[in-house]
Amino acid sequence: MAKVFSIRFIRKALPYALIVLATTPVASEASTVRLLTALGPIDITLYDAEAPLTVANFLSYVNSGAYANSFFHRSVPGFIIQGGGYTWNSGTNTAAAVPALAPVQNEFSATRSNVRGTIAMAKVANNPNSATSQWFINLADNSLNLDNQNGGFTVFGQVTASGMQVADAIAALSTVNASGSFTSLPILSTPASGSLQQGNLVMIASTVTRSDCLLTWAEQNYAQYFSPAGAASATYAPYYYRHYSGTGNSLAVSSTDNHIWVQGPSFGNGLLDVGPVANFLGLSGCP
Repeated sequence: MAKVFSIRFIRKALPYALIVLATTPVASEASTVRLLTALGPIDITLYDAEAPLTVANFLSYVNSGAYANSFFHRSVPGFIIQGGGYTWNSGTNTAAAVPALAPVQNEFSATRSNVRGTIAMAKVANNPNSATSQWFINLADNSLNLDNQNGGFTVFGQVTASGMQVADAIAALSTVNASGSFTSLPILSTPASGSLQQGNLVMIASTVTRSDCLLTWAEQNYAQYFSPAGAASATYAPYYYRHYSGTGNSLAVSSTDNHIWVQGPSFGNGLLDVGPVANFLGLSGCP
C-alpha cells in the first residue's frame, strides 16, 4: 500500500513555501457533485468559472449537509424535475423547508441556456435575484421559455449522461397532488395507509463533492497515514484539505493543478504530489 503513495504516483517533492509561491496556475477542474438518490446517483459538473456566485451558493448547501434527506418535490415530465426545497422527517411524516441562505444574485447568461441535461436555480416569480436552495434539472430544451422570463434562470452545471438516465426515471414516475408545494410530487409507490411515508418519496440520501469523496476514500484505504477518520475539511489558498491529528499528516486536493497532495511526518514534512485526480477516480468510485 505504501508504494502507491511513496513511489508510483509521486511526481515531485518541493518545500511547501516553494509550491505556494511558485506553482504555475493551470486551468482548474470543474467541481463535481453527486446526489445519491433512491433511483441511483446523479453526478453534476458545475460551471465554477461561468457562474461562481451560484456554484458557491449551491456548494454551501451541499457542504453543510442541507440536502441530505431531502427529496424531489416536483416533477413535470418533458419539462423539469425539482429538488433542494424540502427535507423529510420520518418520525413525524412531515416535510420541512430547507433553511435558506441569503438569495444569490442572478447570473443568467445566454451562453448557458436551459437545455436538456442542465441544472438551474429556481426562484420566486418576478424576482430575478431570489434563488436560494431550490434547483431543477431540465429534461428538455426549455431555453425559449426559461431563458426569457424573470431575468433568465441561471444554469450552473451539467448532469452527466448516466445522471440523466436517473433523472428520466424520476420523471417517469407517477405523481400525486399532495397540496401546497407538492401538487406534482413524484412517488415511488402509492401509500398503503393513505398518508405519505419516506419510502414513497424520491429521497436524496446524501450529497458529496468530488474532493470530499476522494479525501474520504483515501482515509478509509490508507488509515496508516490519515487517521482518525472523519477530519473536518477546510481550505487554504488553492488547497481543499483535511488534517489528521493522529498521524500529523494532511491530505489535500488542489484546485489549480487538479492533483492530490500530502504533507506531514510520514512524507518527510514536505508537500508531495501524489498524482492527478483523474488517476484515482476509477479506484475510488468518486464522481
